[in-house]
Amino acid sequence: MRVRARVAYHGAPFHGFADNPGVPTVAGVLNESLGRAVGEPVAVTCAGRTDRGVHALGQVVSFDVPDGTDLGTLARSVNAQCGPAVFMADLVVAADDFDARFSATGRTYRYRILNHSEPDPLLADQSWHVPEPLDLEAMAEAGRYLLGVHDFTSFCRRPRTGRAVEPSLVRRVEALSWIGPDGEGVLVLEITASSFCHQMVRSIVGTLVAVGQGQRSAADIPAVIAAGDRQAAGRPAPPHGLVLWSVRY
Repeated sequence: MRVRARVAYHGAPFHGFADNPGVPTVAGVLNESLGRAVGEPVAVTCAGRTDRGVHALGQVVSFDVPDGTDLGTLARSVNAQCGPAVFMADLVVAADDFDARFSATGRTYRYRILNHSEPDPLLADQSWHVPEPLDLEAMAEAGRYLLGVHDFTSFCRRPRTGRAVEPSLVRRVEALSWIGPDGEGVLVLEITASSFCHQMVRSIVGTLVAVGQGQRSAADIPAVIAAGDRQAAGRPAPPHGLVLWSVRY
């Protein structure tokens, strides 16, 4: 039977989500623990592959297990094997054609920035420390140019597929907003899109922070989009500030 589940994980110990023999990955430990629990090979499909060091609170996976498998017992077994870095919850039987990736209609990410003159060791692997003051109003203005449907080639690492026609990097950004800063100086970008291409969120964050630092103008963003050139946008923000927050179906 097809199962849908939510997965949360701390990305620091893993070389990304996708299974990669020889190195620890989130899919790798999930496949191994699920296989041990049900007594046969299991391969999970995720809503969005995350890079090395990226975290998740609302990742969604789908996978097949033998009919009649007790999902409560399965969750306890997986969590006992994978915790505390990985946690699986909300297991439900799904339709046979449900696919965590292709059935999704939207994803939301959050990126955390510690905008404070001093670092915080407790947030070191969960936020990007930017000590210089940031112009939040300019960053918000720049972000508004990214809303809607655009070709995000300038913000994405193009995959090498070897195909005659490369996949489209046109995406629809539905929402983009800044939360905070809170009393500790933590500022959070929340962004929702139908889907994201590789390194898109981190490149957007890096570009908006450059605007906030006064290194470029908010008015530059339309030209960056139009350039269709990865070199036109800012350097990607570090992966450890990024969290896959939720997935919509």
